[in-house]
Amino acid sequence: MSTRQARRRYYETSLLVLMLLLLQARLAQSLPPCSPDQATALLQLKRSFTVNSASATAFRSWRAGTDCCRWTGVRCDGGGSGRVTSLDLGGRGLQSGGLDAAVFSLTSLRYLNLGGNDFNASQLPATGFERLTELTHLSISPPSFAGQVPAGIGRLTNLVSLDLSTRFYVINQEDDRADIMAPSFPNWGFWKVDFVRLVANLGNLRELYLGFVYMSNGGEGWCNALVNSTPKIQVLSLPFCKISGPICQSLFSLPYLSVVDLQENDLYGPIPEFFADLSSLGVLQLSRNKLEGLFPARIFQNRKLTTVDISYNYEIYGSFPNFSPNSSLINLHLSGTKFSGQIPTSISNLTGLKELGLSANDFPTELPSSLGMLKSLNLLEVSGQGLVGSMPAWITNLTSLTELQFSNCGLSGSLPSSIGNLRNLRRLSLFKCSFSGNIPLQIFNLTQLRSLELPINNFVGTVELTSFWRLPYLSDLDLSNNKLSVVDGLVNDSVVRSPKVAELSLASCNISKFPNALKHQDELHVIDLSNNQMHGAIPRWAWETWKELFFLDLSNNKFTSIGHDPLLPCLYTRYINLSYNMFEGPIPIPKENSDSELDYSNNRFSSMPFDLIPYLAGILSLKASRNNISGEIPSTFCTVKSLQILDLSYNILSSIPSCLMENSSTIKVLNLKANQLDGELPHNIKEDCAFEALDFSYNRFEGQLPTSLVACKNLVVLDVGNNQIGGSFPCWMHLLPKLQVLVLKSNKFYGRLGPTLTKDDDCELQHLRILDLASNNFSGILPDEWFRKLKAMMSVSSNEILVMKDGDMYGTYNHITYLFTTTVTYKGLDLTFTKILKTFVLIDVSNNRFHGSIPETIATLSVLSGLNMSHNALTGPIPNQLASLHQLESLDLSSNKLSGEIPQKLASLDFLSTLNLSNNMLEGRIPESPHFLTLPNSSFTRNAGLCGPPLSKECSNKSTSDAMAHLSEEKSVDVMLFLFVGLGFGVGFAIAVVVSWKPCIGK
Repeated sequence: MSTRQARRRYYETSLLVLMLLLLQARLAQSLPPCSPDQATALLQLKRSFTVNSASATAFRSWRAGTDCCRWTGVRCDGGGSGRVTSLDLGGRGLQSGGLDAAVFSLTSLRYLNLGGNDFNASQLPATGFERLTELTHLSISPPSFAGQVPAGIGRLTNLVSLDLSTRFYVINQEDDRADIMAPSFPNWGFWKVDFVRLVANLGNLRELYLGFVYMSNGGEGWCNALVNSTPKIQVLSLPFCKISGPICQSLFSLPYLSVVDLQENDLYGPIPEFFADLSSLGVLQLSRNKLEGLFPARIFQNRKLTTVDISYNYEIYGSFPNFSPNSSLINLHLSGTKFSGQIPTSISNLTGLKELGLSANDFPTELPSSLGMLKSLNLLEVSGQGLVGSMPAWITNLTSLTELQFSNCGLSGSLPSSIGNLRNLRRLSLFKCSFSGNIPLQIFNLTQLRSLELPINNFVGTVELTSFWRLPYLSDLDLSNNKLSVVDGLVNDSVVRSPKVAELSLASCNISKFPNALKHQDELHVIDLSNNQMHGAIPRWAWETWKELFFLDLSNNKFTSIGHDPLLPCLYTRYINLSYNMFEGPIPIPKENSDSELDYSNNRFSSMPFDLIPYLAGILSLKASRNNISGEIPSTFCTVKSLQILDLSYNILSSIPSCLMENSSTIKVLNLKANQLDGELPHNIKEDCAFEALDFSYNRFEGQLPTSLVACKNLVVLDVGNNQIGGSFPCWMHLLPKLQVLVLKSNKFYGRLGPTLTKDDDCELQHLRILDLASNNFSGILPDEWFRKLKAMMSVSSNEILVMKDGDMYGTYNHITYLFTTTVTYKGLDLTFTKILKTFVLIDVSNNRFHGSIPETIATLSVLSGLNMSHNALTGPIPNQLASLHQLESLDLSSNKLSGEIPQKLASLDFLSTLNLSNNMLEGRIPESPHFLTLPNSSFTRNAGLCGPPLSKECSNKSTSDAMAHLSEEKSVDVMLFLFVGLGFGVGFAIAVVVSWKPCIGK
């Protein structure tokens, strides 16, 4: 094209643009101005927001006397009424104490977006939304509201799209966990939402986004409610909603489904095959549930499917089909499943594949080279110990890769220098493998890297931290848990121009000095410098520079000083871990607290500054166990309405404010173990009690247990051991429906065990798994029927979570829970269980004054791990039925008055590693078995009538022949029964022969 033609084309284009602008202006002038009542409502809404730079920008055009239809974010209808139909305030960063009701005066709204602003965790107005009857699109995502979704939203029958979700992304995805990050307001959101009621009238809904909206009725009903109420649904996005149950078959009757996102829930059962027949389905996202069974391979053949993600459903299995060249697959994630067999070479037909995640546990030891032909691949994630050898050479052919991850695998050896050829890599993550050698310098050729994660390998050498500043976009660096030694490197003016790192993890990196290389890293959100050898004071510049920290872990070092005033200038910190150091002085407190978790345990802190306690107003958790804190527990803790976990155990505290128990409706875990607390426990506990675990053990409490504890319906653990508390056995605890651990040992309880009245059902502790009554003054017989009612000791459900912990508590950075603890005597030792497994089942009634026989019904407690009845006055024989306790690991019946022989079948308890029958009146031969021969003499001493190994006392001929005859008889019976049944005769015939055999033995 000539210069003249180009110039002419330019003028023609410019004239056309000018004409279009004039036309647009003319049309705008022809539209009627907005109605005055609409402008008034908008201006009132504007005034409800805090005046700051964000609101000044957002509302610059919102001026009285001007046409509100031309204000930023406002649109009016074209019908001449001048009424507002669209209001978009999304993502403006506005701040307000709550949503002003003025918005409900805009009754012609069809589109409303309030997400991405700060409403200070207030609740949405309970009424008002029902007035917006014409609303078709409602977005409050990400939300900064909390509490319930107003019922009025469920009455908006014209809604086509509803978005109440919290946006999130996954980082550091491992086989057994994933760190979930939410860009803003992660701890706010809607909870206990009645899903069935919410969607009941939303018959026109096409798109539903409820990520992180917790359902109060998330069982099987959610699925059928969706089918019955929203027949036109196309996009179904319910991640992190606490929904459970199987995926209902009726979901197939929703023919327009194009997106199904149900990741990170508690769904179980099989993945239905009907997903193969939903003709519009493009995205199937079911990762991190509890789904199981065979994955229907036919689903892969659904031509519309672009995304299949079933990763981290550990019981899903299947195999790859042959992939058609016509497949539309773009994302395929199978990590954390039991897929097996060969990866077909036809996988190279997936030319449009962008993301691939594989679990190599059940695949061949090498990945096929055909994967190297997937030139469009942007993301490759491979996990599993089945993958061995060195990094595949064909990896470097995948030049489009932006993310590469090998995790929990058997790959070893040095990283090849050719890794530097992947110039488009933004994330390189190699964790929990066996890579070794030095980190190759060619990594610094990857100038697009945002994230470099190399934790839990065997890399060696000395690494200069400032050398990574050569990666200009680096945002996430993780070198933790290798054999590296990290030093500062050259620190000069170039550090000022270093990349702005947001997440830094250098745990177990042999760091001896606080890194000065971080002095100018003022955008750090996550810092993990745990398990190093840093000492002295934390530099003051660290606190002044890192004011926007989310997460700080300096645990397991040798710090002695905070290096700052107790009031820390942390504005956004959600997690601070200073545990296992040598800090002294008052406990530090962040200046701002919003859903924060603080761990100061195992230090030398000596006090809690009373004047700083009010700064804990937004704290979730405070752990300060094993310090030197003395004096009173501040009563101001009672005013911290957000507090869920308070652990002040192993200190020198002298008194507890009664309000801490009586008026707290939020604390779930209160651990005051091993202090010097005295007096009586508070008795007036309110009905809104939230306690899940109470540990007052090893103190000086007196009086009786407060019966008002029955208000704590969520109580799982109660430990008051080693105090001076008295009274009869607390049968009233049968009113605590979740109680699993009851420790009353070493107190002054007295009387009989079980109910004192004629009723049998007023003392049923059906959910108990640990019962420790040792060293009290209990007396009487052990009630036979009472033990039969300990139902939880009879079985452990395969679907149960096996660790006792508090209810879910989402931290900003991690999903953090508090593991329940208790101290009991087990296998002769006082053991503190820092993680109570539900498979650990214990009864300890030792050192009391019980008499009578051992109840045979104890044998029905089939999952019992430990049984201790020592130091009582029990009489009679050891019940043969105890031999049916196949999970028994510890049995102590010592120091009683038991008589008779040791049941022969006790020798068949293979898990029984600790047995003490000493100091009784037992007699006869100790059962002969290889297992019993491993037990020490002390298991049987001080029983005058016992003989045989492992005791040195030999049995007399008579007792020997009797015992051998008895043993021979049993063996003969077993052999004959086995013989006849094995030859095909009926059991009845075998028994008949045995009966006729017995007299012959004695002759």
